Amino acid sequence: MKKIVATLLLSSAFLLVNAQGTYEINEKGNALLKAIDKKMSPESYESYRKLINIEPSGSKKEFVMWTAKKGIDKMVTTFLSPKSEIGRSTLRDGESIWLYVPSVGKPVRITSLQSIVGGVFNNSDIMQLEYSVEYDCVAYEEKGDEIILTLKAKNNSVAYDRLIMAVDKKAQYPIEIKCQTAGEMLIKTLHFKEPKKYADGIVRTTVTETDSPLNKGYKSVMITSEMKRREFKDEVFTLNYMSKITSLR
Repeated sequence: MKKIVATLLLSSAFLLVNAQGTYEINEKGNALLKAIDKKMSPESYESYRKLINIEPSGSKKEFVMWTAKKGIDKMVTTFLSPKSEIGRSTLRDGESIWLYVPSVGKPVRITSLQSIVGGVFNNSDIMQLEYSVEYDCVAYEEKGDEIILTLKAKNNSVAYDRLIMAVDKKAQYPIEIKCQTAGEMLIKTLHFKEPKKYADGIVRTTVTETDSPLNKGYKSVMITSEMKRREFKDEVFTLNYMSKITSLR
């Protein structure tokens, strides 16, 4: 009986130590994730981006949009080109995403997995919230100059159930993100390139490329040409303001 009790106590102690170690590693990963968010996405900013969809034939379709972000989960965008898209705007407030088309005259709810531009980027990619808002770190591994974070979605409304994020250990920004289903099937890969220091001291990658085994031969590229800190009123991130977003530029 004493041997059984001793074995149970030893097993419990081992499990407790192991759980504590896992918790500390995961918290280390979550802290890094917040540092990445701070670097890639300042609390309040405006930016100009070009999105390019490339088809297997080599043909391209380009879009230019202005973006504003406030806090950890509010963002708006409006198209500047092509001419046919001018005035079309989007709002993201937490997990809710809305599209405003001038000819329709009222916002329409859209999903994170749809795409306002077509191509491989979906709405969640284009209007990405801070990663620490949507994901928890469940594994942390150092590999040479990189840190590999395994991230699990906090709820079922997040576009991807699982991310494998390769992070530049020194610069603390992502190099590559593999987006997966709950069953670990690869949906797409995001490649982050060309780090740059912007006027406000923001240092982050300027180019994001994505490809997908589900869309073989297709590629989408997002280029951030300008980013600077700017404060916005709360009303900017409401449905009633969507028709006026273009006036903020």
